[in-house]
Amino acid sequence: MIGVIDTDGECAEWAFPAEPGAVRTARHAVRGTLRSWGLDSVGDVTVLLVSELVTNSLRYASGPIGVRLVRRNPAAPDLAGGPALLVEVSDPLPDPPRERIAKPDDEGGRGLHLVAVSARRWGTRHGKTGKTVWFELALPGE
Repeated sequence: MIGVIDTDGECAEWAFPAEPGAVRTARHAVRGTLRSWGLDSVGDVTVLLVSELVTNSLRYASGPIGVRLVRRNPAAPDLAGGPALLVEVSDPLPDPPRERIAKPDDEGGRGLHLVAVSARRWGTRHGKTGKTVWFELALPGE
């Protein structure tokens, strides 16, 4: 997978071809994993943000799209802020996305803004063959 880092905790990851069905397939995979982990409470927002980021990758990249979920171990010494779900979407395009404020009539441009206002933290990093956009959601009640 592109730009994957080692992380403590439960992990699920997939690679999807850069084809139109990738968004739907990613949504189903993410929702199923969150359900199996007992994390339905963050399911809707996670699926929405993954959909936005996979759509961005489809729009600009032609290679595989990686999606990775990590249920961060709250006992990990470097985990500030409590238990969290880390979500990463990777593609082979090296250019980081830019957050912008979409105008009311714009058809696009809202994805990263949704990530920025919904996630506890988010960012991008370069990998050997592309980039990863990641975000972190707080896990309530753990």
